[in-house]
Amino acid sequence: MNSEEISARILRIVLRHRRGAPEPGCDAETCPRCVPAHLPAVRASVRAGVPVECVLPGFPCKSPNPAKVLGTLPDRAEEVALDFLAGLCRQVREVYPPGMRLVICSDGRVFSDLIGVHDEVVTAYQDEIRRMLARRRPAPLSLFSIDDVPGMDGCSYDAMRRALDETYGERPERIREEVRAGGEALDLYRALTRFLLEDSFTPGVSRTRSALQREARRRAYGVIARSRAWGGLVAEHFPRAVRLSIHPQRCGSAKFGIRLTPEDDGWLTPWHAVAVESDDGYVLRRRADTERAGARLVHREGRPSHFVRALPDTPPSATCGPETLHGPSPLTRAPGAA
Repeated sequence: MNSEEISARILRIVLRHRRGAPEPGCDAETCPRCVPAHLPAVRASVRAGVPVECVLPGFPCKSPNPAKVLGTLPDRAEEVALDFLAGLCRQVREVYPPGMRLVICSDGRVFSDLIGVHDEVVTAYQDEIRRMLARRRPAPLSLFSIDDVPGMDGCSYDAMRRALDETYGERPERIREEVRAGGEALDLYRALTRFLLEDSFTPGVSRTRSALQREARRRAYGVIARSRAWGGLVAEHFPRAVRLSIHPQRCGSAKFGIRLTPEDDGWLTPWHAVAVESDDGYVLRRRADTERAGARLVHREGRPSHFVRALPDTPPSATCGPETLHGPSPLTRAPGAA
């Protein structure tokens, strides 16, 4: 095969795992709008005989809402996603020996002041992701965060975010104008508002739902602005990379949404969900929904890891391999939490 044929095959493999339903008339693997948007970056790597590089902003930190997740550290949900992404890279290596490398651009530090998560919690999450990646070496995945940006050494976390805003940020008024105009910007704003509102229902919250919703709307604009600033920094540091996203993207966009598990979980991510094991593998579900369904919690290395879907004929005392199964843990669901 020549470089053009190899590049097309690589892109078809990746697009096969696109997140979200394609638009009418779009066959993601051969779409005349989707393929040309990403083929040049793949082709350039193939012609140079180097691994195809992809960047994926995500893996920030766990949601602070205990109705969604098991705790603050990565668990089996993140492991499932990392294994899936590493498997995708291995599929590419089967048709192109130099393979594909995927850089996870962990953005928890970028958003921590906007999503109500302490920087120390973000640090612990990132450190555990790095340990997970180290246990999987040699692996085609790596982690990059704002902490790794040259010149940030010795800066406070607030100073890092200010530098990001000042160098790559957009005017808030411009973003508000885009949202008011409707379309994709409005869809993103509404989705972020919903997520921020859900994550506001943390233990001990005393404000009313309407007050939390107003705050979520305000913070959503900040998240959009910071996300674009982070995207600008990532693009500058990885100029030849294929750009991926955890969110579904419109046909022909400069980046495209990629699934994190074999199942298309829509907007669910490992940091807003738990992993649930069944006969067909793992799926992502919200913790509260999983516990109501009677799934059993698995602990590994002394920490909650994931759930096992309850089976009608399995006695309560049964075990699953070397892992200890525990009954559903008590969870008080915050009012209005999804």
